[in-house]
Amino acid sequence: MTSLETVTVGKSANVTDITGDDATSLRLLEMGLTPGVQVTVVNTAPLGDPLELELRGYRLSIRRNEAARVAIST
Repeated sequence: MTSLETVTVGKSANVTDITGDDATSLRLLEMGLTPGVQVTVVNTAPLGDPLELELRGYRLSIRRNEAARVAIST
């Protein structure tokens, strides 16, 4: 499984699944990271955390450990 945390700045990927069954996983789904959506990594903070993503016409920042829960296909 490849996760969203491995995508480099400027690249896009499609979400295939959110792993886990807790509040964080539910929150990621509520923020629009649902299977089938295309996500582009726009930027990272100077130390690499958090990641700035663009999806569904808006930008979202999530922590790298949260991005590790997002399974993707390129």
